[in-house]
Amino acid sequence: MEPAWLISLIPLTIGAAFLCFGVYGLRRARVLRSAGVTVEGRIVRHDVRRNDEGATLYHPVAAWTTRDGCPCEYSSRLGRGSVRHGNGFRVGTVVSVRYDPADPRRFAIEGWDSTIVDLVFTVVGSVLTAGTLVVLLVLLLTL
Repeated sequence: MEPAWLISLIPLTIGAAFLCFGVYGLRRARVLRSAGVTVEGRIVRHDVRRNDEGATLYHPVAAWTTRDGCPCEYSSRLGRGSVRHGNGFRVGTVVSVRYDPADPRRFAIEGWDSTIVDLVFTVVGSVLTAGTLVVLLVLLLTL
């Protein structure tokens, strides 16, 4: 076998990372759907972060009180490139927050947080991982 097969480890690694990220997000969403509690919250600010490419992402920070009276204030894990005034997520907006009573840091702002990103990562990761494994298997069988 030639050392060229090592190159196939790159898409395998990327695929496995994408798959893990996507599955984690989908499992997190499933826990919130099954055991989560929905309460009224408020957008108190936006955390502004720059990614590696220099793009600015806005992560809304939601504040709410759990059913047992504990105040919570956390930033959404998903950011967007802009927060337009018409989309309903500007500072002071009342939103529905679904949180995990066992760990309120696990939450989703209804209408902002979506499982589409997690689903895309899962599909792309599955395709890269399965495709690379098939290529490696063919290479091993044709030795």
